[in-house]
Formats: sequence, C-alpha cells, structure tokens
Amino acid sequence: MRDPKWIGMAPANFRWTADSKTLYFNWNPENKTKEELFKVSATSSKPVKAAEKEDEKLLSLNYTYNADRSLGLVEKSGDIYLQNFKTNKETRLTNTQERESNPVFLTNGNVVYQLGDNLFAVDLKSAETKQLSNFVKGKKAGRAESKSVTDQDKWLKAQQAELFDIIKKRNAEAKNGFRGRARFGNPSTDTKTLKELYTEDKFLNGVIISPNGRFISYKLTTPAQNNHNTIVPNYITSSGYTEDIPGRTKVGENENISQGFIYDTQRDTVYAIQTSTITGIKDLPDYLKDYPKELDTLKKKNADRPVNFFGPLWNDNGSSAIVVATSTDNKDRWILKLDALTGRFSLIDRQRDEAWIGGPGISGFYQGSTGWIDNNRFYYQSEATGYSHLYVANVATGDKKQLTSGKWEVQSVQLSKDRSTFYIKANKEHPGITNFFKISVNGGELVQLTTMKGLNDITLSPDEKYLAINYSYMNKPGELYLQANKAGAKAIQVTQSTSAEFNSYQWREPDMVTFKNRYGADIYARVYKSDHPHANHPAVVFVHGAGYLQNVHFGWSTYFREFMFNNLLADNGYTVIDIDYTGSSGYGRDHRTGIYRHMGGKDLTDQADGVKFLVEKYGVNPKHVGLYGGSYGGFITLMAMFNEPDVFASGAALRSVTDWAHYNHGYTSNILNEPYNDPIAYKRSSPIYFADKLKGNLLMAHGMVDVNVHFQDIVRLTQRFIELGKNNWELAVYPVEDHGFVEPSSWTDEYKRIFKLYENTLKK
Repeated sequence: MRDPKWIGMAPANFRWTADSKTLYFNWNPENKTKEELFKVSATSSKPVKAAEKEDEKLLSLNYTYNADRSLGLVEKSGDIYLQNFKTNKETRLTNTQERESNPVFLTNGNVVYQLGDNLFAVDLKSAETKQLSNFVKGKKAGRAESKSVTDQDKWLKAQQAELFDIIKKRNAEAKNGFRGRARFGNPSTDTKTLKELYTEDKFLNGVIISPNGRFISYKLTTPAQNNHNTIVPNYITSSGYTEDIPGRTKVGENENISQGFIYDTQRDTVYAIQTSTITGIKDLPDYLKDYPKELDTLKKKNADRPVNFFGPLWNDNGSSAIVVATSTDNKDRWILKLDALTGRFSLIDRQRDEAWIGGPGISGFYQGSTGWIDNNRFYYQSEATGYSHLYVANVATGDKKQLTSGKWEVQSVQLSKDRSTFYIKANKEHPGITNFFKISVNGGELVQLTTMKGLNDITLSPDEKYLAINYSYMNKPGELYLQANKAGAKAIQVTQSTSAEFNSYQWREPDMVTFKNRYGADIYARVYKSDHPHANHPAVVFVHGAGYLQNVHFGWSTYFREFMFNNLLADNGYTVIDIDYTGSSGYGRDHRTGIYRHMGGKDLTDQADGVKFLVEKYGVNPKHVGLYGGSYGGFITLMAMFNEPDVFASGAALRSVTDWAHYNHGYTSNILNEPYNDPIAYKRSSPIYFADKLKGNLLMAHGMVDVNVHFQDIVRLTQRFIELGKNNWELAVYPVEDHGFVEPSSWTDEYKRIFKLYENTLKK
C-alpha cells in the first residue's frame, strides 16, 4: 500500500495543438518528484519532452465560433480574445483587472461577453462597447418599506410631507416619473435609460443572451434558509488546537429555490419564465401512496413542483430556444421549447422515472448530452427504452427519432464540427468494454472505430483525423495509443509507464463471469482464483463503493489497491469475487434503479447470491466467507454482517455510511427521497437500525476528518454496539485521513488489519 508512484505513473491530460499535428500530455516515466509535459507527433509513436512555456501557446483552445467558423472567441486569464483564422491574427478585446467571460457572437457579427453581472457588446466594425444589461443588487426604492410599514412609519412619513416643502417636491417628482433623471441637459440625449434589473437579496446566475441580442434570460436564486451545516473536528493540527472544518448539510435540509426571468430588450420588459406550463408539473411521485394522509394533503394543495432548468440553449439563428428542466424530486426530465416572447413552454420530450432520473448523458444536475444539430434538430439522450440512447427531435414538426438502440449504453456523445456525424463512446460489445463509434446525425449504420478489448477513452483531434486513446486492460494500467480516425485503422502504442517492479509480478487476469441473482437478472463479476486454495477453501467478497459505479470491466480499475489486495488474498489461498451488484452503472435503467427505496436490498442479496455461485462453481466453503468494502461498500458490509449473518463470517467496513439520514442531499434524496417524507425507506436502508443482529466478526475503519461520510457516522454505530453489549467488533481510527486515504502508512495499517481479520476468522 505504498505511494502508487511505484507502479509507474500513467499519462494523462491529453490535448491537441490547434493544427492537430501534435498531442501534448502529462507523464512521469522516470518517477520524478512531479510529472512533466510531453508531446508526440500525430504520425509518430515516439514521445519527447516538451518545452512547457514555449509549446503551451500551440495548444488547441476551446473557441466559440461565428457562423462560418472564420472567427473565434476565447477567454484567457480573464480577458477576451478574437482569433481570425483566415489571417491567423489574434486581437485582444479586453484588458482589465476584472474578469470577462462567456464570449459569444451575435447574428449581426457583434461580440457579447459578461463582466461581473452584466453583458456588454462590442461592435467589431466601430469598436464601440455597449452595456446591454443593468443588473442592480438590492431592491427597488420603496419596495422594502412597503412590506413591513407600520402605523408609526405612516405617521412619520405624513408628518415629513406636511412640514417640509422639499419632501413635497420630491414626492411629486417621483409620482410623475422625474426622480432619477439627470439634473442638467436633455434627458433624451444625455442620460442612459437602460432598465434596472433588481436582484434583491438573491443570487444572479445563468445570464444568457439570444443570438439576435433581443432576449436576456437569467435566474435569481433564493438561498436555502434555516439549514444546519455540519462541522468536522480536526485533531492533528499544526497549531496544537482542535480546529473545525466546515461541513455539508444533511439530506432533507432546505434547498435553494431558483426562478427564471426574461428581459426583452425590444419591449424593455421583464417577465418570469412560466414553469406552470410544463406538462405534468403537478404530478406527484408514486411512493407517496405509502403515506395516504400526506398524499391527500398534497393533492388538495395542488402545487407546481419546483424545477431546476438549464439553458435556454439557442439555435444558431435565434429562432428557437430549448430548456432542459428537471423536477427537484428528480422524477422528471423535460426537453422544452421556450417561447421567449411569453416565457411559456411547449413539450418536446418528457422522461418520467418513478425511481429517479439518471444514467449516462442524463442528469438532474446538468443539461446532459444535448445540443443543436441545425436550426430545427436538437439531440439528447434518454433511458426511455431502459438503456441510455441517442435521440434527435425536430422542434419545428415535433417528430422524434431514436438513433441508437439495444441492450447497451451510449456513455458519451460528441458532435462533429460539420455537424454531420455523432462520435459516441458505448459498451455495445460487452457491458465492461467501451469503444468509440460514429453514426450519421440522420441515423443509419453504427461504425466501430476502436477495437482493443478493454476501456478506450478518446480525445479527438481538432481536425477529427486522429484519435488519442487512453487504453487499459484488467491487469494493465492506462497507456497512450494513437490511431487514425477510421474503421480498421491500427492503434499504435506511444507510452510504456509501468515500473520494472510492477512488471516483475504476474498480476492475475480475473475470470469475467455472470450469474443469475434470485430475481432472475444477470449479474457480472470478476473472480480471482487461487492456484493453491487453503484447506478451508475460504472466500472474500470485495464490494466496490459509490453505488452507481462499474468495476467489473476489462479495464484497469480505479480500485487499484483493492486489485492488488485481491491478488494477495488469492496468493494466500482465498477465492475473491468482485460484483457489479444491483445499483451499479453500465447495465441500464433497471439495474441502476433496483435499489430505489431499499439500499441494502437487492444490492445486498446480490453479494449473497455471488457467494452461492462461488460455492457451486469454485468449490468455496460457505462457512468461511468474508467481505470488505469502502464507502458504499462499507455500508453493504455492515448490512451483510447484520442481515446475512449465516452467509458472512467476518467483514471489514471502511469509511461506511451507517445511517443514510446523515448523508448528503444530492445523492441520497434520489434513491430514498427525504427522511421526513419517506421514513420507511430510511429505516429499512440504514445499518444502525439492524446493529442488534451482529453475529460475526466486524472490523470498522474510518478517517476522523472525513468530510464526505462523517466520522460521526461510525461513532453513532459504535455507541449502539456499546449499548447493545456487542463484543465481536473493533474500530480503527485514522486521525489525519479524509474519505479517500492519502498516507501510505494509513493504507498499510488498514489492510494489515483486514488481512489479519481473515487469517484469524476464515482459516481457523
């Protein structure tokens, strides 16, 4: 469990030059103190060190283009630059101490960027800069007092007007619209009349201008009120004093509330975006049927559900705008056409999931894989068929077309520069193999471009002629390969990163297996066989973390320490299985959401079913089985030790969630809703409620400065054990460690304890 540099540092951070001739990447083949910048020609396989300051200027930048792509805009160090690709001339448009950002072209050729809260336009012909919006913090004069005015306030105000002529004059001017005008000169020519857009006490974000410059949309967010932020004590500090680390809120706390607005510059009018016009905005989730009184109350209230929205996303000519909206209960994701003149919506697509919206390219936290192909066609991903696939909708006709299909997932999407082709990463061949494909935006044949068995992550060159491939296999960490962007082309290896020490050991290539769980679903797993099984034929189940994560694939695992530990266990006579249990990614919607309202349900029984598979196919002794895992894997370990005591004799639960009511909101509320509105789900999903059932031998390990799964979690469970009089458990604490351990000494100590646990409980 030493510093992973001993393995050899894999290449990373791949980026092409603008001319697509050279690929740059970070690498450390000589195991130096830090990685260095390397480069390789697109037509070569020999990497060389790069001169960092000299070569960085050649790198491809993320430009925003005009209609014919002859001009590009980019932000660099807080200033806006204009690139003319025909003359290869760069012009600096801003040079200020403030940060300018989000540059775009309007259809008239002008450039718009954001400075602070406001938008500014630059006329490239006249060089005139014009302010387009006038967001003002605070409330409009008079609004604040009107809400809380008392009889005493009214009396004092009337008295002022009665006593002082100047007050009478100002009141008259305000009533007749003169207040705020310039005192000298002609108001029609000497004063600016840009409408003041008050943000009150809210946060301004999402400022977007339409391509024709007429509409400015924005969101005002009211911060959550009366929430309790947690605190994580840090005991090992340079000061010698215990210091508090500010922490997150817990699931069920209040959320920020946002409202969208549109400023029509032509009509000089502001109006709210009408979320009430969204199809199904009042639909309540099915789980509320378990709470009839609460359901009846909500039906009578008949309120619109709050939504988060992303966009608007405008087409090139500004004739149409799409908004991606998700309900805050995450049961709905809508693709909506926005009528900017009224703020009303019409439906393009609705995806409803009584569990929660998710899957590759789909999310309740961002707009997902979406965008315009042309002025009429908009693409997006959906799990409507049970697997995340690519769709195209014609917003003019309402027609929708599914471009990809099958029992596999589209995991990422990139539209070609000429907008004729989609490049996608998908696991079409096998759930644990990813490859790169292309398909016409009109549909048709899906053409496979990469063929190496494993995980293939692609960085496409700007001219789309070359693929930089980060390729890995089960027992081989990632390496850089280059390939021409065409079917049948050969991928050429560029780097060799693993150390001689790493290569000196024959790392196992685990068996890739499937078994049927008790519900009839296919479950994928890796099995690490022992060449010399111990006489007791013991087995260990490794449970990956994160819940929605895939670890049973043909690539190098992010759990590389556990991969090596599993090899060590196999060397010492154990058979090890690593299962992509229900809730893992890569297998479609039903697998993803199979843990809805019951974490520790199907995800746990899959572990027990995996043990049965080992007994039947690998000769494992069912009386000598242990398990271990961290984070979500630690949670499953606890649930296994409490609820499957006849299957698991011992377990090591690392940085474990012990009570989901104390975890964060974004992750937990999707799966279990919220503690106060779905207590049934939390009670059957939280290990702390089952602590009395512990029979086997349990090791718990937790970092004391864990800001993700707080140390409080394991302390609360420990107190339950004490009160229950349980004896067969121990807790190892790591005073300087967060959720992901950093210090090699901590990793070593933790895994020595796990190995000792198994040696003492599974071999005797």
